[in-house]
Amino acid sequence: MPTPGFRIEVVDYAQAQDELRAVREPVFVQEQQVPLEEEWDALDPLCRHVIARDESGQPIGTGRLTPERKIGRMAVLRDWRGKGVGDALLSALMAQAWEMGWPAISLNAQVSAEPFYARHGFVPYGPGFEEAGIQHQAMHRNLKGPTPIENAAAAVAITTALVLQARRSLVIYSRELDPGLLDNAAVLEALRGFATNARGGEVRILLQDTAAPQRALEPLLPLAQRLPSVFSFRTVTEPVDRAYASAFLANDAGGYYFRQLGHRFDGEADLDGAGRARQLQEGFGRVWERAHPCTEFRALGI
Repeated sequence: MPTPGFRIEVVDYAQAQDELRAVREPVFVQEQQVPLEEEWDALDPLCRHVIARDESGQPIGTGRLTPERKIGRMAVLRDWRGKGVGDALLSALMAQAWEMGWPAISLNAQVSAEPFYARHGFVPYGPGFEEAGIQHQAMHRNLKGPTPIENAAAAVAITTALVLQARRSLVIYSRELDPGLLDNAAVLEALRGFATNARGGEVRILLQDTAAPQRALEPLLPLAQRLPSVFSFRTVTEPVDRAYASAFLANDAGGYYFRQLGHRFDGEADLDGAGRARQLQEGFGRVWERAHPCTEFRALGI
């Protein structure tokens, strides 16, 4: 279905070079000062290219898939930024990769664009690096099945994405509010946005240890204190629940992040894992019903 105001097309490189140039050179060469000889490379003729066009057919955005199974040359003209063109281009490229049977896809994101790609389920891996004078971060995601989460940076990226993806409900099963994750500034900002923008939204949190977050002055608690109609906490009391070693977050849009060992960041996540997300939510609901309100938080009004 065409997106209002613009459309996305797969194009032949030989026939569309001038149109690709009309977007990539203003963005990369003129705005970002990438040398012209570095902007056009030997991979271009081998890539699958997509173009975003406005209603008159003029090119306003580009992107490509390389034989190395990477997304690249994502660019949107200045006047069209913030209007969903980049999201549509990225979604189109991922759909093309999926149709070609690629199990996974990667990209080198400009550091300023990391949050954009994280919203689509990409997680960082490896150290940052410089390319064409601009700092970059390698990112990847699986297209068929969950993406492995291997470090704190990836955990923060996917948690933020899951909060942003949620419609009206988030469930979090945590040992002690996951220091290094739920106290991260990006995650907190996403939770704040969800709590203030999602009409009738709710965040339910199950904890095994309620004292540790208070001792650590976890910043999620003051946020929940200001928005008690959105955030609710319970503590597990049954021996089987207290012995549960895992931790997870799941939303009502089919996304989840599961860690087999709750005190570690490594695990698996999927923004399109509706079946697994539903399973986690149902399990959460059963534990929630037998858990007790967090009496330790009553003084905070939570």
